[in-house]
Amino acid sequence: MAVLLVFAALATAVAWRVFQLVKDPRNPSQRSACLCLACAFASYLVAAPVGPGFETVADPGWGKLVQNVLLLAAAYFVMCVYLYAVSDERTGRRRARIEGVALAVVVGMISFAALAAPRSALTSSVGTSDMTVPQVAAFYLTAGLYLLYALTAASYWTRQHARQSQRPVSTGMWVAAAGLLGMAVVCAANAVFVIVRWQGGAIPKALTVGVALVLMASLVLLTFGFTYAGVRARLAALRVWREHRRIHRQLEPLWRLLRQAYPRSVLKLPGDTWRDRLRAGGVHRRYHRRVVECRDGLVQISTRLQGRGHEGTIVDLGRPEVLAQHLRAAVAALANGAPVSDRAVPLAVPENGDRDTDVQQLVALSQALRSEARNEREAAC
Repeated sequence: MAVLLVFAALATAVAWRVFQLVKDPRNPSQRSACLCLACAFASYLVAAPVGPGFETVADPGWGKLVQNVLLLAAAYFVMCVYLYAVSDERTGRRRARIEGVALAVVVGMISFAALAAPRSALTSSVGTSDMTVPQVAAFYLTAGLYLLYALTAASYWTRQHARQSQRPVSTGMWVAAAGLLGMAVVCAANAVFVIVRWQGGAIPKALTVGVALVLMASLVLLTFGFTYAGVRARLAALRVWREHRRIHRQLEPLWRLLRQAYPRSVLKLPGDTWRDRLRAGGVHRRYHRRVVECRDGLVQISTRLQGRGHEGTIVDLGRPEVLAQHLRAAVAALANGAPVSDRAVPLAVPENGDRDTDVQQLVALSQALRSEARNEREAAC
């Protein structure tokens, strides 16, 4: 089950990054992030157990080499993500080429060590491998030192990017930098462990457990940091989506009344299906359309309102409950062919002209209409 969960998480992350890359194919940071996740996903596929005896996808003889090469490539690309972000395009490409040459040298070294090692020497995990075999120790030590360098450099470039960014992006980047630095500390500890075991020593279990806990905490920090800004933006968008959907429903009594008076004022937009009503863009379009339709309807119906009562007294149309009564009367008069006034009366117009205040005025009027209709139903019962 854990294997499937990790597989699903990595596959989703890769798919999302590919989608982002398609929208912005010339962004080198996006391309590096996509390649980083793709290499991490491929490395996991090579090492993931697929059988009852924990057999892996790749042959154990060379699968360990492929897995580590992909892991080193993932570390290289995660370093390039923010290397490109803090540099101009030309400088970023030059630095990425230099780092690519270093990666190629390291890949060549571990490939030579793997090919020179006995076939069965690299079939087990790093914790159970025989480090007294020089080729095995060289393989893991070289790979570990490069990971230490790449993760430390990635932490540095991430901090540089955090200094140039605004919140909430900078907050996530500082947390991600801490996670990368923690992973670099784990790589340094593992390199020391390899050297100790190479010399025939043993590593206390408490140390290995502690390093594993630091690695887990670092991975949590890294994941949180890389997703913080995106998750926060999605939550903010969700709040706006819910608010627009709520106001759209609250404006329904006013919208229905004005539609009854002026059915031609209802806007017709293409793609208004039930699926579109659930999408964020569809909800926002329907919200703005309803606000516009309500405001247009009030402008038209205002010519039916005289602003005076039956005895010539001034009517306070600024109060939603009073305006709601006169709106119903105006719609009824319109149906009976009452004459139109030459002067329009401003209805539910905010003093400061703010968009949100304007919407709240419409909502208050619509809620007054709803309350009036509910009171009429209760009186009839």
